[in-house]
Amino acid sequence: MSDTPVQTSGTVLCDPDGSLTREIPLDREPVMLLALAVIALPTAGDTLPPKDCEQIARLLAGHARLVADEVRAQCAQLPRRSPLRPLTETVLGEARRRLSVEPRPTVASAQNRARVVRILYERLDRLQGLPSS
Repeated sequence: MSDTPVQTSGTVLCDPDGSLTREIPLDREPVMLLALAVIALPTAGDTLPPKDCEQIARLLAGHARLVADEVRAQCAQLPRRSPLRPLTETVLGEARRRLSVEPRPTVASAQNRARVVRILYERLDRLQGLPSS
């Protein structure tokens, strides 16, 4: 076996501080379609293999973190006494709490992350287009 790295057509992005991902637009439509499909799954029975459930949960959690960053940035632009601020901070806190738990290989775990993505996008839609402070 050779120690020569294999050349691929893909590029791996390592961005631990998030400085590059701020410039990449979120690919909302496919992620929302996945989230809605996962939410619609029955929790009983073997609808998806456990490894697929875990992979979907991880994908949705990663996307939710990016959306949460955008919601947080929009929230920071709100006036201090805005009635939207407390609810937005509550949504962000709940998202942080749910995403702090490692995904399990279950449909319920994937659905949990799908719901987080959905609520974060709902909050983002509510905040976008508002005048800044």
